[in-house]
Parts: sequence; structure tokens; C-alpha cells
Amino acid sequence: MLRNLFNRGSAEPNRAGATTLTGPRIPRHSSGWTALLKYLQEQSNLRVLDIGPTSSQSINLLTGLGHSVYMADVVHESLNSSWILPPIEEGGEPRFDAAGFFDQNLKFGNREFDVVLLWSTLDYIPEGLVQPLTEHLRDSVLRGGMILATFHAKKTGPNTSFCRYHLTKGNEVEMQQAEPHPVQRVFTNRNIEKLFAEYSNYRFFLAKDNLYEVLLTR
Repeated sequence: MLRNLFNRGSAEPNRAGATTLTGPRIPRHSSGWTALLKYLQEQSNLRVLDIGPTSSQSINLLTGLGHSVYMADVVHESLNSSWILPPIEEGGEPRFDAAGFFDQNLKFGNREFDVVLLWSTLDYIPEGLVQPLTEHLRDSVLRGGMILATFHAKKTGPNTSFCRYHLTKGNEVEMQQAEPHPVQRVFTNRNIEKLFAEYSNYRFFLAKDNLYEVLLTR
């Protein structure tokens, strides 16, 4: 469910069925966040969509900068089997009820966002939701708006656990392990450019921990 947390000092308690966070917070250098933080500090009254489990630290930082915050816990809910539809033809592939999912979890109404923190969402959600979600976001991000996304270079191995990213005032984000969802796909640069074909600019930030970041401008 999309929640508005404008000018709140802390998050509401997790609702039933929300993602459970486990383990310590581990700091990770983030060039993408460093670049986006500078933009957030220079602007005022932006509307930010933070996709992931609730983080009171992120909410406090963003609202402290004078921005509105909306949150949606997409990965956990998208893996609920109730969103799977039967194939159109016998022997075909099952389908994903993207329209129903958006209606219950990402119903933006007439809202448009200046910034979306997508994190590693696209690595974990069902295949049938990947393209619809990027199109849904495209229609809800203002021209000149930005999306920060994180991608895994490998499907298995170190640093492939599903994590919550907690924002900081510096050049790091704090990663906290959540539920053990597997990485479902690995995106190449070309895959990403095709998914976000209507965006005007892409900035790729490489790292040594099997993760890389992309800052996209609408």
C-alpha cells in the first residue's frame, strides 16, 4: 500500500504482512546516492517515492530536507502467489495481474514524483511485473525527475541477499538484510537502457561488490 509520510518524524509501525528486516546494518559506499543527495539538498518541496520496507532513518532524512515521502513495499507483496493468473491458452505461461497489483499497492492517483528510490526491486520481482512496473513509474515521474536503481551483477553469491537500503547524510547507504528472496535475473546495461528507453540520461556507477547503480533522468 502506498503511504504518504510527509513531514513525519518517524514511520508508522509495519502493517501485518510487511517485510521483516534482520541482521545488522552494513554501510556501503554509494556513488549514486551521493549524486542524488546533492540534488535533494539543492532543491525544495520535492515528492519522493521510496520503494522498499519502511525505514524511519530514510524518512527522517528526506523530510528533514523539506521533501514529501511516499513509501511502498513492492517486492514482498509482488511475490504473493495470489497475483498469478492462469495462462490464456492451455500449456501457456502463467501471467501476472499487474493492473490489480498497482491498484492495491501503487495507486498514485494524480501524483507525480520528482525522485524514485527503486533500489534493487527489479532484480527480485516476478518477470511479469518488470516491464509493467517500469512503465507505471515512467508515467508517474516528472520530466527531469530521477530514479536511483541498484542491480546485481550475479544471481548467486555474496551480496545477493534482498536488503533494505537506509539513507545517510554522507556518501554511504546502510544495507540491512531482509527476507531471503533470490535474485531472479541479472540486467545488462543494454537491458536497462531498453527498459527505460524514454529517459533522457543514464549514469552508471560500478562497484567491486557485485552491485552497480544507475541514476536515470526522465
